[in-house]
Amino acid sequence: MFTEILDNFIVFEGGDGSGTSTQIELLGQKFAKDRPGNPVLFPTAEPTDRAIGQLIRQALKNDPALHPGTLARLFAADRNEHLFALDGINERCRRGELVVCDRYVLSSLAYQGIECGEELPRRLNSGFPAPRLLLFFDLDPLTAQERMKGRSSLDIFENIEFQQKVRERYRSLLAEYRNAGVTVETIDASQPPEKVAADVWRAVSKMPIMW
Repeated sequence: MFTEILDNFIVFEGGDGSGTSTQIELLGQKFAKDRPGNPVLFPTAEPTDRAIGQLIRQALKNDPALHPGTLARLFAADRNEHLFALDGINERCRRGELVVCDRYVLSSLAYQGIECGEELPRRLNSGFPAPRLLLFFDLDPLTAQERMKGRSSLDIFENIEFQQKVRERYRSLLAEYRNAGVTVETIDASQPPEKVAADVWRAVSKMPIMW
């Protein structure tokens, strides 16, 4: 499925409410305190804040409402720019930065795989490199729903029935990544944030760039 494994590239994956965004923020604080500039950490996320990513974020609020196949294609287009545009993921990794991305191809295989079927998201994402390290933040969707109660609004995928399918889909795909040579770690996201952060740091600190 992957063209290559991209060194210095880490991806955080998990259902909505699993805490991936919080953990990227905490990882940035850890680097600033203990490893300032050694290596340079570049945290990022998908959808991006580029033009296509902004359209995706609107569509996730159902404004505009898009066909699932259209949304799958937009995610792939946004990802292509994220990877290969000037100062994108590919360029940063190859010049020795450590890139940590909140969501990537596996999100499309999980979410759009449910919405569109397996074939389309696989075809759209078949040319992208894999991360060296994939951290899957595993959390019961019921717990995740409790965490999201304080949000002002929920997107089109943030309902319990869909999130239960997402969790099952994520779990079913992890072996495929391992078999492709990606280092995969499952993180118990039900723990307090500081304990999750410690698990994240143990995994990240094993990356060759950290030695």
